[in-house]
Amino acid sequence: MEGLKMGVSGRMSTKGQTTVPRKVREALGLSPDVVLDWQIKGDVAILRAKTKRIQDFAGMLGEPPKGKGLAVEDMDDAVAEAVSEEFERGLSSR
Repeated sequence: MEGLKMGVSGRMSTKGQTTVPRKVREALGLSPDVVLDWQIKGDVAILRAKTKRIQDFAGMLGEPPKGKGLAVEDMDDAVAEAVSEEFERGLSSR
């Protein structure tokens, strides 16, 4: 999370709904219908926008190796877990 640092506040409705503030949407390039993932670590909520899918990177590394393949969903899960672990390491080093 290099670059722009900001703090914004919002309210949660009685139905548990909240709005992503305009400044946050603009800073992250969020569009309607983007999927948001919530993670809870202690008393901290981490919200991530899933703006890329593994399919978006298809062919980037050239021809795939021969052998056992993985389902796209399994790859998505592995990438999400690795990113989450890397992010948590960044939080714990503060």
